[in-house]
Amino acid sequence: MRLPACLFLFASLLPAQIDYSRQVHPILVARCMSCHNGDRGQAGLSVMTREALLKGGQSGPALVPGNAASSPLVQRLRAVGGQRMPLAGAALADAEIAIIERWVAEGAIVQPGRSDGGSTFSLALKPPTATGIDQLLQAYDRQHQLTPLPPVPDHAFARRAYLDLWGLLPTPADQDRFSRDQRPDKRARLLDELLASRTNFAEHWVSFWNDLLHNDEGVSYIGERQTITPWLLKSLADNQPYNEFVQALLNPVAKDDPAGFLKGVNWRGTVNASQTPVMQAAQNSAQVFLGVNLKCNSCHDSFISHWKLKEAYGLASFFANDLVKEPLEIARCDAGTGVKAKPQFLFPELGGVSDTAPLAERRAAAARLFTAKENGLFSRTIVNRVWKRLYGHGLVEPADEMEGAAWSPELLDWLAADFVAHNYDMRYLLRTIMTSGAYSRPAVPAGQLREANYVFRGPWPRRLTAEQFADAVSSITGEWRIRADSRAVPGIYAREWRFKPNSLTRALGRPMRDGAVTERLTESSTLQGMELANGEVLTSMLREGSKRLLDQVDAAPTNLFDSGVMRAQTRVKVDLDIAGRKQLRLLMVDIDSYDPSRVEAGWGDAELEGPSGKVALASLNTKSSFKQTTFTLFKDKYQLPVLTTAIPNELVFDIAGQGYTRFRATLAMDEKTNDSEISAAIRAFIFDEVPNERKLVAVTGDTPLPRPTPVRGSANIVSQLYRHALGRAPSAEESRVGLQLLGSKPTRQGLEDLLWVVFMSPEFQFVR
Repeated sequence: MRLPACLFLFASLLPAQIDYSRQVHPILVARCMSCHNGDRGQAGLSVMTREALLKGGQSGPALVPGNAASSPLVQRLRAVGGQRMPLAGAALADAEIAIIERWVAEGAIVQPGRSDGGSTFSLALKPPTATGIDQLLQAYDRQHQLTPLPPVPDHAFARRAYLDLWGLLPTPADQDRFSRDQRPDKRARLLDELLASRTNFAEHWVSFWNDLLHNDEGVSYIGERQTITPWLLKSLADNQPYNEFVQALLNPVAKDDPAGFLKGVNWRGTVNASQTPVMQAAQNSAQVFLGVNLKCNSCHDSFISHWKLKEAYGLASFFANDLVKEPLEIARCDAGTGVKAKPQFLFPELGGVSDTAPLAERRAAAARLFTAKENGLFSRTIVNRVWKRLYGHGLVEPADEMEGAAWSPELLDWLAADFVAHNYDMRYLLRTIMTSGAYSRPAVPAGQLREANYVFRGPWPRRLTAEQFADAVSSITGEWRIRADSRAVPGIYAREWRFKPNSLTRALGRPMRDGAVTERLTESSTLQGMELANGEVLTSMLREGSKRLLDQVDAAPTNLFDSGVMRAQTRVKVDLDIAGRKQLRLLMVDIDSYDPSRVEAGWGDAELEGPSGKVALASLNTKSSFKQTTFTLFKDKYQLPVLTTAIPNELVFDIAGQGYTRFRATLAMDEKTNDSEISAAIRAFIFDEVPNERKLVAVTGDTPLPRPTPVRGSANIVSQLYRHALGRAPSAEESRVGLQLLGSKPTRQGLEDLLWVVFMSPEFQFVR
């Protein structure tokens, strides 16, 4: 059967191979599965899996792999030799049928790299015939008739290595030192130096693990959800063996172990059976540590893999509270089946645990089975994730379908076995991969992740992560964000991972971490373009950074009072010495309220004390707008007279020469603010001069990296900027444009424009 002429163009735009899970399966689910589902499908036919289509129904097999014209599935969709399917509703669009036709013609492949849709998967690691990455890739290159390109120059290698291990750019001084080094093993020495930094290494790789372990910073945790950040940072800094790292996550028994991973996300309200904490524990642990996706079969037998509903519940039973009193009931599509689940590992050949074992014993068994040396999938999965992080494409794709074929099974198993032999040492794994000749290869044009005929030639260009982008801007300008504690203590300068995501980092791919995130979206988008071109976050970063580089930083007075973060039930007493002060500036700012417009907060019983006794603050002359009202305080229903106005606000009172010595008040919110739809979170400050709105909290300590020394002269500024951002000197044309923007006497606006030009360049935004 030929494609209609109008579909040739459409077909030419399809990827190199049809992706069953993303292109074919959704069509079958939407249009066919309501009638042809499971053992009771009409005419005995199920379209749930490839195997079911091959088995067929009353009329025989529905597929003839490799021959779309002879496949009854395609014939019925086109109304050839019988009634058109589906019987109800509109016919499938020509484009949808074309996808199914091409899928069948290509062999009806379910997973790229498998011609029969079956599995030759084995847990055991296969001993390779050669040792070492480069030896294995030499054989691979000969097989594919490839001639490797010369390694990248020193400046490109250094930039790549710093970003991959620290998430930070090398400074011009770092680049100079590396380029002057004449030792033949200087690249390995640089990697050793970078790997030895506990802090910089941990503060970069924490983002990788925060994604995988659904851990976040700066967010409000609801219910029993807990942060695991202190444990995670220490584990990364200490280079805890990976098997022990995972065992602590799956069986947290020590005081400081990361209980938050198994607790998962506690959704408000009613959730379906597949979203309960124990099912989250099963899904996340299987996906992250074994590369097995249990999302579909947490509701029903999977349509796109061999995993069954009972297997998801079997794994979840390892984490359920008391199976003796209340075993998990298997629910299919949220409807109870009456069948009780029993603990069963995804690969029973590795062992199991008693059906009546207490929770502590079941968790210990899960930790043992996941990390067993016989479980080759465990070591393969993390090796594949690290390889993908460094090269942009995994040894196996998708990385969450690790039972699929690797483009080099020998290399995958050698890396995994070598990793196990070296005590699951993550830094050793990184060093092994990064000291290979493969890591030094030039970047090659990226393709499709699920391309069936992928051939490794070198790393793909990788977009800077949101955290890397923000940290790069901060390191170049010297202007770092201040992380404020929730308590009334000084803040610290911090890297981007420490903060709640903003509009810029969201646009650059930082994900919501309500579940395990194993792959960030890195494609360009309209939202990303808008944020980079005209977003307030980046605009502010460039404005403040330009001031810092030109040594024109705005003053930042120290506050006289800081309430710390206040929530609906919080009350804070103020008793402040104001002797000799000329002004009293009372500020309230929103921190993270769901609905700041509904927050009602104010300064209660506000009064001054001076030579004539106590004076109500409201009696003083001021140009500030406020109202006097009465709050009913939560729980004790106390009536508190307050000065209040919409948040954010600043009330300014001139007190010069009036002899006031103390200011007293009670900061509080009205009981109406105690509402989960408002979730108030504000902070109050007192200053005696105009504050810097960006730096209300006092700050202590050093910046994550030393600030660059401001340089004089437009030519020097252009040179330093290009060398720091790109690792090289500017070209003649780049110098000309930079000098034109800065002028003979550099201005803030000119430097801000030049920073934007450099930061928008693909050379800056990608690791190459």
